[in-house]
Amino acid sequence: MKVLVGTDFHGKQSVFEAFMEKAEENKADVMVVCGDITHFGSLQEARRLLSLLTDTRIPVLFVPGNCDPPSLVGVDIEGVTCIHGKNVTYDDVTFLGVGASPPTPFSTPFEMTEDKIMEALNQASNNLPLSRWVVLISHSPPNGTLLDKTSFGHHVGSLSVRKYIEENQPSMVFCGHIHEAKGKEKIGKTLVVNPGPARHGDYVVVFLDNELRLEPNTF
Repeated sequence: MKVLVGTDFHGKQSVFEAFMEKAEENKADVMVVCGDITHFGSLQEARRLLSLLTDTRIPVLFVPGNCDPPSLVGVDIEGVTCIHGKNVTYDDVTFLGVGASPPTPFSTPFEMTEDKIMEALNQASNNLPLSRWVVLISHSPPNGTLLDKTSFGHHVGSLSVRKYIEENQPSMVFCGHIHEAKGKEKIGKTLVVNPGPARHGDYVVVFLDNELRLEPNTF
C-alpha cells in the first residue's frame, strides 16, 4: 500500500489541489490529512476543502487540528473519513486517529486536555484488528522529541500521545502541528514522522508492504 500524508494546510485551496495532484502522480492508495485543514475556519469551509480531494476517488482519512472547528469530528462526506477516536482498516493496514492539540497559550478552537486525548486514543484502539501494520494519525506530535520542539526550544507535544506510543508501539505515527519541527524520530520500535506543513509544499509518501519504507529523499 502507498500512502500520501500531509498536514497543516491552513485553508489554502491551492495547497489541497497540489496535494490531490501529488496523490495522482504517486498513484497513492490512501490520502491522510493530519489536521489544520482550515485556519480558524468554519465547518462549511472544512467540508469544501476536504471535498476537493474526493475528485481523485482515493480514500481520504483525516483528523482535525487545533485550528479546525471541533464539529469537524462528526463530518460526513462520501470518500472522506474522520478517524478521531476511531480506526479503519484497508488491506493489512489499520489506521487510528486523534485530533486537536493539548491546551495552547492561544486558545485555539480545538484543544483537549491530556486526559481527553488519552480517552480518544483508547477509544480508537477498541476492537483493533490484528493487522500487519498499525498507523497512528495524530495532529499533535508526541512530547519530548525533535518533532514537537518550537523555534523557542520548547517541547509542546502531547504527553498522552507519547505515553500511548511507548505502551502500544504502533508501526508508525504521522503528526503535524509544529511547523518548524519537520523530521522523523523513533520511540522504541515506532517510527514517528512530522511531514512539515503542506502549505510549504511538504508531504510524505510511505510504502507499507513487506516492509515499511519512506519515499527516498523525503527529508
